[in-house]
Amino acid sequence: MNNAHDRMTQNSKLRTQNSEPKTQNLLKTLLQISTAAVFFGRAYQHLYWDAPFRTLLWDEQIMSGIVQLWSSLSWEAYINSLAVDDFINQVINGFGWFYVLCGIITLGMKWMPRMLQRFVLLGGAGLIFLALLLWKEKFYSVGQFFEYSLQFSVPFFFYYITQREEISTKFIFWLKLATAVTFVCHGLYAVGYYPQPGTFMEMTVEITGWSDDIASAFLKVMGVLDFLVAILIFIPRTARPALFYMVIWGFLTALARIWTNFDFGNIGEHLHQTAFAFVYRIGHFLVPLGLWWKERES
Repeated sequence: MNNAHDRMTQNSKLRTQNSEPKTQNLLKTLLQISTAAVFFGRAYQHLYWDAPFRTLLWDEQIMSGIVQLWSSLSWEAYINSLAVDDFINQVINGFGWFYVLCGIITLGMKWMPRMLQRFVLLGGAGLIFLALLLWKEKFYSVGQFFEYSLQFSVPFFFYYITQREEISTKFIFWLKLATAVTFVCHGLYAVGYYPQPGTFMEMTVEITGWSDDIASAFLKVMGVLDFLVAILIFIPRTARPALFYMVIWGFLTALARIWTNFDFGNIGEHLHQTAFAFVYRIGHFLVPLGLWWKERES
């Protein structure tokens, strides 16, 4: 009887050990796709649209002393200078091409020398800087900065997992925390702790056809669910269903960027204007998917 029990225990351990490489490879692949996606999505934004560098470089309180120190321009001449404006555009484009490079390195990570692999970390630092610019642009709302937690942290998670043979419990905890913080901050806007963004309302009304009042109430409910699942993913019994919800909701909120006001008569131009916003949010559902699979194998 004891021998049979020992054999069952041993077989269970073997199955767990055999599943661990598969789980790690899947999670690594999903982190790789998420990292490349955020780099390429942000690169497209920088190269074809804009990034909020002017919210810093045209801030008189921060920049006027620097301008006076390093140039002979007055503040009025500085902000009206076409040469300065062109320089800012070049900086934005430079960051765009830098993110393209980081995305390419991410996709070819296992073939890259260690020195080039570290560009993924530099790209992650660039995304943190971008999140700070977006935070400043939105009047220093803390929730605005931390809503980008998963986007700017996923390069660091991906780099870390490529340097390790095993997935530690601590790694999973921090990955869950970055995911939870992203959903909580999204929920803060949805419930109205911060003013509900017009884009949230527009997307909800456009997709559902509901009135503004019903759409606002729906967003508040979804915001509460964002808070709830952010807690439940840390509880073993509820982690899998909560992560599955995050996969679905993360995908739908990302897809809404494309689906809202979709122009079937001019698909190419519509995708040009919106697809990048979906692409850099891909990690919002692929990372929870990887965590869901990890819970499934536990």
